[in-house]
Amino acid sequence: MRNTTAEKKCAYIMVQGTMSNAGKSLIAAGLCRVFMQDGFKVCPFKSQNMALNSYVTEDNLEMGRAQVMQAEAAGIRPSAYMNPILLKPTGDMKSQVIVNGEVYGDMSAKEYYAVKTRFIPDIEAALHKLSREYEIIVIEGAGSPAEINLKDNDIVNMGIAKLTDSPVILAADIDRGGVFAQIFGTVMLLEPDEKERVKGIVINKFRGDRSILDPGIEKTEEMLDIPVCGVLPYMDISLDDEDSLAERLENTNCKDIDIAVIRLPHISNFTDFNVFDKFEGVSVRYVKRASGLKDPDLLIIPGSKNTMDDMRYLWTGGLAEAVLSYAGKGKPVMGICGGYQMLGKRIRDPEGAEGGGNIEGLGLLPVETKICGDKKRELCRGRFRQINGIFKDLSGLEYSGYEIHMGVSDLSGENASGFTEGESGCSLGNVYGTYVHGIFDADRVADEVVGSLCRAKGISYEGGKINRKSFKEKEYDRLADMIRSHMDMDYIYGIMGLEG
Repeated sequence: MRNTTAEKKCAYIMVQGTMSNAGKSLIAAGLCRVFMQDGFKVCPFKSQNMALNSYVTEDNLEMGRAQVMQAEAAGIRPSAYMNPILLKPTGDMKSQVIVNGEVYGDMSAKEYYAVKTRFIPDIEAALHKLSREYEIIVIEGAGSPAEINLKDNDIVNMGIAKLTDSPVILAADIDRGGVFAQIFGTVMLLEPDEKERVKGIVINKFRGDRSILDPGIEKTEEMLDIPVCGVLPYMDISLDDEDSLAERLENTNCKDIDIAVIRLPHISNFTDFNVFDKFEGVSVRYVKRASGLKDPDLLIIPGSKNTMDDMRYLWTGGLAEAVLSYAGKGKPVMGICGGYQMLGKRIRDPEGAEGGGNIEGLGLLPVETKICGDKKRELCRGRFRQINGIFKDLSGLEYSGYEIHMGVSDLSGENASGFTEGESGCSLGNVYGTYVHGIFDADRVADEVVGSLCRAKGISYEGGKINRKSFKEKEYDRLADMIRSHMDMDYIYGIMGLEG
């Protein structure tokens, strides 16, 4: 039974990692779900996130996708307060810095690290706001707390643990090997007061017999005097990924229905395509080279954080010619956001927002795009226009999603028709473009896309089996069950000063 003491202050727990992709995001999400199931009002928090997967909140602010996923696990609406600083790499060693959901400016790593402490009041204000609304805050760190070259004025790992007086759980990835060296090396590089904050160790992504680990666990606990409070199994779970380290980007398998996504150097919001993983017999491959394109049933050009650079990448690497050859056969091509801009005739950047200049697009849609400094951030909802081609049965279906882009696209041809509402997209034959991210998440939309591809190949298809929201809820519950089964939750509640 949960502690219901009215005067109890907000409790914190922080998940740090021995490296990037150690599993911090999913462990934090799992803890959010457990606490929610146990009756607590809980929310996630990450002071600084570097990722190209982002989301637009109900008040049209931008935040990292990982904290959106964690908020869903907690059963609450996402808020930019949960991720006050978002860094979106743009190329040339620069990132777009987003503070409190709005663009602050572009900075090099050196420039950002010189001024990052000025954002501490924004972090403190966000934590103060959340601590008044929630009983537990699950904080996620970034990378490793033992990056000794980055420790000065830290605002994302031990700096936040100190600010919140939070106990820290250190997650290590055994799947990459050297797990005990990861743990020991990380802890020994911490300052004495930082070591004191590490209250538990979690070994993540374990496959096999737990007893084989026991001698190493005992020796680690003896050397560090920190308990190993969990050994989490490798788990195939389908939830939105934080960044391009996601394993799904390495998939090369083809199934009955093969969807190929161009893996742009600045690919963003590839979570747009996660829904297709739920369909039996459908594969989503990420293609870097023309030779890897093969002959998919659908080719998608995804979002990009630097459309100009990624368009050059398509032209110089041979992928542009491969896309044009594929489209010339009448096969379906779809562009999302930056991919929509690339499908057009020309992209201009007169203000130098992405390096400046002009570049020729693929010319598959009669669209010209002007990149500008103002970013559009907006949730959207609408119906597909009356469209032609393989996806004609999408016509009239409802969709929802969000726009998040720097650029305005003008339709200049008479033959094209609308695709999504307003000026957010157009189509011509089997070529479709839209600015709307998340457009496939509505169950009927993804279902109709897969059904259309099946019918084109003469494959029988029984639709209506995927309910995106229900599926995700079950995945969050599975994640919570795993946390409960393989992590000492009584110990976790204890170091937080709570009763489970």
